[in-house]
Amino acid sequence: MAQTNTNRRTFMAGTTAALGSMALPSLAQAPAFPTKPIRYICPWPAGGSTDAVIRALALSASKTLGQSIVVDNKPGAAGLLGANELVNAKPDGYTVSQLPHGVFRVPHMQKTQFDPLKDFTWIACLTGYTFGLVVPSDSPIKSIKDLVAYAKANPEKFTYGSTGTGTSPHLAVEEFAQRAGIKLTHVPFKGNADNMQAVLGGHVMGASDATGWGPHVESGKLRLLATYGSKRTKRWAQVPTLDELGYQTVSDSPFGVCGPKGMDPAITRTLHDAFKKAIEDPAVLAVFEKYDQSVIYMNTETYTKFARDSFVAEKATIERLGLANKG
Repeated sequence: MAQTNTNRRTFMAGTTAALGSMALPSLAQAPAFPTKPIRYICPWPAGGSTDAVIRALALSASKTLGQSIVVDNKPGAAGLLGANELVNAKPDGYTVSQLPHGVFRVPHMQKTQFDPLKDFTWIACLTGYTFGLVVPSDSPIKSIKDLVAYAKANPEKFTYGSTGTGTSPHLAVEEFAQRAGIKLTHVPFKGNADNMQAVLGGHVMGASDATGWGPHVESGKLRLLATYGSKRTKRWAQVPTLDELGYQTVSDSPFGVCGPKGMDPAITRTLHDAFKKAIEDPAVLAVFEKYDQSVIYMNTETYTKFARDSFVAEKATIERLGLANKG
């Protein structure tokens, strides 16, 4: 009997050791992330300001990760096509996207494929836009005061383009118009590049957008009437903000890099660290400077809280503007 127990113990010990030796190589062989290129969705057209910023961030972060980051432009639907793709993407870190501020407000306006509080991993916030309202340089409208006077005398005659219905450039102007007691006509486009072509070509009388208009203002083709930040920009210090003009309108729309829900925290951390390093890169900061964008950094925890808070705040804005989904 003693011999039997000894044999059993010897067998069990040998089996455990064998299983352990089988398990160890599989753990050691687990591939480190990333082992292949990462897809970074830019939900705006190629050639626009967001596209330029995302390409700079992707190039810099790829050097840290040791894998290329491929920028995939998916313009349309007010910048929400990236959000739609993340809903169906594997949470393996190989598909990420910029999520514009519209993801917090459009669900209050219409049915969407995503829930911003449940369907995404908010990896890191990196920067934010400077928005402004521009008109052609030969326009008789030379100031916001002129615009308000024209719009009061000609309701709905002033046409302005934006990067889509429900985007920050659209709603900032709608909020300004409501506070000014005027009615304007909004014309949505897929992104900055299309919007700029329209205003430069005389197809709309003005454009509300991020600073893709910057080079055209500097070249003298467009006139900047106002910016939408809480304070004047460094580059256009002579141009007033809508807020200081008394219209209580502030918009900057922070953004960064996001992934699908359910990502491995270790992969999230790896991506976070690579993109955080990117916003310290002089080449990236030079692109930020070109488009008058500043570093607006939030880590994963802070960015997630920002998403929750923004979703609540945007609901109030949409209701105040009378744009809430009645369904």
